[in-house]
This record gives sequence, structure tokens and C-alpha cells, in this order.
Amino acid sequence: MRNGEFEDPRLVEVYDAEFVWGWEDDLFMSVLAERSARRVVDLGCGTGRLAIAMAQAGHEVTGVEPAAASLEAARRKAGAERVKWVQGGADRLPARAFDAALMTSHVAQFIVDDGEWRGALRALRRSLGQGGRLIFDSRDPDYERWTTWNPVDSRRTVVLPGGEAVDVWAEVTDETDRVVTFTGHYLFGDGEERTSESTMRFRSEREIRSSLEAAGFDVDRIYGGWSREPVGLSEDGELIVVAVVRPVSR
Repeated sequence: MRNGEFEDPRLVEVYDAEFVWGWEDDLFMSVLAERSARRVVDLGCGTGRLAIAMAQAGHEVTGVEPAAASLEAARRKAGAERVKWVQGGADRLPARAFDAALMTSHVAQFIVDDGEWRGALRALRRSLGQGGRLIFDSRDPDYERWTTWNPVDSRRTVVLPGGEAVDVWAEVTDETDRVVTFTGHYLFGDGEERTSESTMRFRSEREIRSSLEAAGFDVDRIYGGWSREPVGLSEDGELIVVAVVRPVSR
């Protein structure tokens, strides 16, 4: 299944059990709190972990997610009633409706095609009011993280809430010009194995900066790690971007 960790209810449960609150969520919350942002959209909100936390912190949050199974998991969580949930993508964003937009958990990398990426950035730009901020993360291609996505280095065990242990690993099937296709394997305790195929684009800092500027954003800063390290100076190997809507020239 394509992107099964978001589309297959059984794999969504594994994803939700593995990816709990972490330092990346702390950073996103702290960056969001640096400036007033009453209205927030979480594009590609997944199972809603961060969207619900932002709503509990007092923001008016809209969670937008194309995968129905992920959205259903989000709606079942405690505090979900505080969030407005929308199934779809960037094209569902209303104009000038938000003060901040977030794309976390490397959602930006799942937008592989350059034309779709430009379209998503333009849609996000339109959805933000004057001075609105776009905050997102993308893995730094210089670290070549995909080289560890193999059955040995990526293997781990995820324990579900009911106690079932699931063996999980990844395997790259193609890498061309930093576009990486890989298969996720999930071996359940009952012996069933399910797979999920995904493709991600690893954009450089220069590519990210130029695409944001072309879409009408000014790049405020880019961190290289979850403790706000400069790019290239963290083991995290991230590009954590904070961009601001460019003022309209008069």
C-alpha cells in the first residue's frame, strides 16, 4: 500500500505508538509561542498529536490531513474536540485565515514533485495573514539519512497499547537525485506482515530558500537540529525552517 502508515488503520496504530511526543514537538511549540498566533493550521497533521497540543495551549487550530485513517485516529484522541479537522491537502486552505502554518514530521518531503511543492507553498502563502509564519522541517540531504534505511540499521520493535509487539524495518528500493523510494515492513505478533511504500524528496537548504522566496516568503531562520543548532552542526541532520510572509510592496 502507498503511504500505508497513514492510510492503513492497522499501520496507523503502529505509527501512533512509535511516534510519541518528543523534542521536535517541544521546539515547534516554543517557536510558535515566540509571536502571537491565534489561528493556526497544521497541514499534514497525521494522527493529531501536535494539533491537539496547540489547541490545548489556547490556539484556534485547524488540522488538515489527506489520509482518512490518520484523521479518524486523530478524532478519537482526548482533546480532539478542540480542533477543526479537515480531510484534504493544501488546496483546502482558505485565504488569509491563519496567523501561522506548520508542516511537521517531514511532511514537506512527501511533496515530491516540484510543481506540487510550488503549489503547496503558494496555497500556504495565500492562507496566511500579514506577517504570518510558516514553520516546517525537512531532513538535510547532506547527511544522507536514507543510507540507514535498511533491514539491519532501521529494525526496531514497536509495542502497541494492548501489548502486541510489532517488528518494523525499512528498505530503500530507489534513490535518484535525492528522491528516495522505500518500503516499510511491519511484522505483527500474529505473523501477518504488511508493507508500505513511500517516496520522499530531500531538498537542500538552497532549494528550500529559493522556493520559499519565489512563493512570497522571507526566510527568517533555519536550524540544523532540535536544540536550535546551526545547519550542519547537529547530529540531528535537520533543516527546521521559519519563514514569514513577505510584506506587500506599496
